[in-house]
Amino acid sequence: MHLRELYKNEIEQALKLVWKVFLEYEAPEYSKHGVDEFYNSIHDPNYLNRLHWYGAFLNAELVGIIATRNKGCHIALFFVDGRYHNKGIGKSLLEFIKKDSLTGNISVNSSPFAVPIYHRLGFENTDSEQITNGVRYTPMKLKLPTA
Repeated sequence: MHLRELYKNEIEQALKLVWKVFLEYEAPEYSKHGVDEFYNSIHDPNYLNRLHWYGAFLNAELVGIIATRNKGCHIALFFVDGRYHNKGIGKSLLEFIKKDSLTGNISVNSSPFAVPIYHRLGFENTDSEQITNGVRYTPMKLKLPTA
């Protein structure tokens, strides 16, 4: 597996992966309004341009992405192709971006599907599940070890 920051011309490919995985694993937990809101967010250039994108590649195929904002302190998008779940790709991507966090913490608004995954990665809930514009999420945080 090869991990690296994505090039600008790879973002469209990353977004196809995001949408595919979202439809398969997350959309079933969302209302139509929530699905539409998520779709609109991943097609909003103003939102997308604020993100730092990283990918996991197997044999030159993009199989996972993680995108952060706020100087690496918040995970905005985190998706691994379903064919590669439970193979350590998500964990590797998280480890890869930890160096970019400037605050010692990484936050995320987890979908219902991903809450147990984030718990296994060491995240803790910071609040109960919420719904904003139809999007269901649980605020979570990972405290990074200090040097």
